[in-house]
Amino acid sequence: MATTRTGVERGQFLWHELVTSDLEPAIDFYTNVIGWRTEAYDFQGHEGPAYTMWIAGESPVGGVMQIDRATMGDIPPGWIGYVQTPDVDATVEQAKNLGGSVIAEPMDLPTVGRMAGLADPQGATFWILAPSGEPMREPQEPGTFSWNELATTNYGAAFDFYSRLFGWRQWDDEDVGGGMIYRMFGQGDKMYGGIFNKTADMPGPPHWLYYVKVSDIEAAIVRVTERGGKVLNGPMEVPGGDRVAECVDPQGAGFALHEIKK
Repeated sequence: MATTRTGVERGQFLWHELVTSDLEPAIDFYTNVIGWRTEAYDFQGHEGPAYTMWIAGESPVGGVMQIDRATMGDIPPGWIGYVQTPDVDATVEQAKNLGGSVIAEPMDLPTVGRMAGLADPQGATFWILAPSGEPMREPQEPGTFSWNELATTNYGAAFDFYSRLFGWRQWDDEDVGGGMIYRMFGQGDKMYGGIFNKTADMPGPPHWLYYVKVSDIEAAIVRVTERGGKVLNGPMEVPGGDRVAECVDPQGAGFALHEIKK
């Protein structure tokens, strides 16, 4: 059944979800590194893996679930970004017409909304969601997701796909050296993230990386290594004075830390 939601902002990242191979150690890692609290979520009649929400302050900002091999196959641990849309079915059809593909057909999840999994033409995966309740807004305190970054093989083509699908607009192009362009994108007066061509030494296919706000990046990095994670890059300063670090958790899921300039 197609579901169209009125009043839902098209193109806004609204949820970030970790699928992991070892649930309890993953929860222990992120609650200590980021400072999230957790809260169980009941899908009210939906059968499937238990679901836990990440709480920053008083607001849910994402979730975590154990990989169910019977239904999810041999996927690796990783973070999934959900982008808001008022009409999941129409967005799926549009994505296919633009050269994307469907990795999970539209489905209804009780108390949550209608969703689907997609891959862009270069192969990076993401999900879309039409919430069943009021449109969701992410708070801005530490522990919330602040940046969404796509490493791809053709940043211009990738941006064209997403801008047509969600209405994202080009914010700015930053020459980061060596002929590499970092394209920042967003909507209205808010930047959502950046897109760039992955270098030859970056392993894996095109993918999204999600950044989490922390108040002290040096202290957070210490907690990453103490809890069995690894720091792949950073901390380093980015234009504007913020500092970031790319990390991987003990189960192999990549994420990034973001300290905003004070």
